[in-house]
Amino acid sequence: MVQSTLYNGPRERDARRMTVFEEFKKIPRLRRDCIITEKIDGTNAQIFIGEDGEFLTGSRSRWITPEDDNYGFARWAQEHKTELLQLGPGRHFGEWWGLGIQRNYGAPDKRFSLFNTGRWNEKSPPPACCLVVPVLYIGLFTSTAVDDAISLLKTKGSQAIPYMKPEGVVVFQTAGRSYWKQTIEKDDEPKSLHKEV
Repeated sequence: MVQSTLYNGPRERDARRMTVFEEFKKIPRLRRDCIITEKIDGTNAQIFIGEDGEFLTGSRSRWITPEDDNYGFARWAQEHKTELLQLGPGRHFGEWWGLGIQRNYGAPDKRFSLFNTGRWNEKSPPPACCLVVPVLYIGLFTSTAVDDAISLLKTKGSQAIPYMKPEGVVVFQTAGRSYWKQTIEKDDEPKSLHKEV
């Protein structure tokens, strides 16, 4: 004899939804390779290039246009669109920095530095209108490697441009594909408690 299952309304439906199994994600190993780059103090920017040639520009949190811009990045990207299309399809994240943005770095103009140091490097340079964030270390992750990168910036200054007040470092942990940052000043304070100069 087959028993029939009766449906007892919304309460039973909600209980079934809450009991859906959720797998715990694998935890990546900490002591794996990492890439430590200089954290440039500007504003986050992105270029999206679709397979069909669609071309969009964005800030960290929204799409931008020359009419609704973020420190002139969308306007600059439109002016350099032909070159930027050489980046190829995908999302290309970077820092828009320099003249009039955050620390300024004493730069005479604004610049776009790509984050993806694995794709854009000396062997595979980006389009001429783009830079790449400076790589300070590649190798096994250790807190000493991070401390050494911070020490380098404190004593030698920014590796992006001659400037003695760099912001800090970004650590890309390759196994977890995650980013972490450490600033030279006020690293233990939430960003909301201070305004960068």
